Amino acid sequence: MKALDIIKEANQSLLRNKLRSFLTILAIFIGSFVIIISTGINAGVNDFIDKQMNSVGGEGYLEIMNTNATQQAAAMFSSEVQEYSEEEEEQSTDIYITEEQIEKAKKIDGVKSFDALPSAKAEYLQLVGKDKKIKVAHINLVPRGNLNMDLIAGRKADSDSDNYEIILTQEIAEAFGYKGDSLDDILGKKIYLAIPGTIKCYTVQKHSDCQTKVEAEIVGVQAPGVLAMAGSRVNVALWNKMSEINNEGVPKENTLAVQATADVDPDKIDDIKKEMEDIGLTSMSLEDEIGSIKTFFDAMLTVLKIFGGIALVAASIGIINTLLMSVQERTREIGLDKALGMSNGRVFATFAIEAISLGFWGSLFGIIVSFLIGQAVNFVTHETILSSLPTFQLIIFRAVDLISITLIIMLIALLAGVLPARKASKKDPIDSLRYE
Repeated sequence: MKALDIIKEANQSLLRNKLRSFLTILAIFIGSFVIIISTGINAGVNDFIDKQMNSVGGEGYLEIMNTNATQQAAAMFSSEVQEYSEEEEEQSTDIYITEEQIEKAKKIDGVKSFDALPSAKAEYLQLVGKDKKIKVAHINLVPRGNLNMDLIAGRKADSDSDNYEIILTQEIAEAFGYKGDSLDDILGKKIYLAIPGTIKCYTVQKHSDCQTKVEAEIVGVQAPGVLAMAGSRVNVALWNKMSEINNEGVPKENTLAVQATADVDPDKIDDIKKEMEDIGLTSMSLEDEIGSIKTFFDAMLTVLKIFGGIALVAASIGIINTLLMSVQERTREIGLDKALGMSNGRVFATFAIEAISLGFWGSLFGIIVSFLIGQAVNFVTHETILSSLPTFQLIIFRAVDLISITLIIMLIALLAGVLPARKASKKDPIDSLRYE
């Protein structure tokens, strides 16, 4: 008999006792549903975190500080009581990244670019030819290198260009009147950055007299995200100009950088971080910064998968019970089939495929229901709690995950069906025909 005929016969056997088969499939469905949903959430969260990592640099992006500055920052949040040391205090006052450290860092194998720039700030943004002014809370630097950014319009600012370029946040673009499909219309427009002179602002009576307007081109709009840095982003050329205006008249020793960014070879990142430590610099990758977030989500979803696994174990017991009862009820039928020449292997295969079929139908219904609920959840969350994060799809179903889960459940069902199938194949045809 062909395999297709065995499969057809196995499924017909399941229909003989619809209620018992349905309850067993329902138990498998519950376990598969929990596992599929938790796997989908895990895929959605990791996809969003990956996008956020790319939006602030990517795998080869490092944020760097003088080790003394890092220790001071850690001490601010520490409850540990330490004895005062004048010698240590003198050493820890140097929190800036020195020229010597910059030169050494640039020579480290695998470092493609290293930007240690003084702080820079702007006070407001104003589209050229418009009156509306938007207050600037924070400005970030676009790091050098071939790094992706999570944009909803335009392109990344070119930090290797001498032109002044800026990427606006979605909120700022909307504040200027550009929303939805019209976001592309703001690209290419010119915008003023009002940049204050730190010393000059102490000597003027009218604050606007110490501001210098610098014109830049809007090249992109950044998608909002929980891991993305706050504020608009500018390229290195514009950052340098802002810093120059901010620090006009300030002694050079007071304009050294406290932070730096580097674009490095991801394959050498661990070695690079160690060499940075040797020259007194502490570096952090994005993986370091968000590792705890991923760990939290992974732990939470692992718990859900464990509950799904427990449900599948319970379902496996149901499969064994269902098939043992089926074997008992069909004893005379098995005896007749064997008397007519059916082999033990054929009998075993029939019951084994019944078990596999239970696993298949349970996982299939789990996929269908999970997909429908997942689409509804994604729609509702996008309209409500995740409306400010348009790139965050809470549940993502990947074909490879669905196929893998289905195959694993079918394998579990097969293992659960081995005992009943073996019992059926070992029955003596004469004794079976006498069974009442």
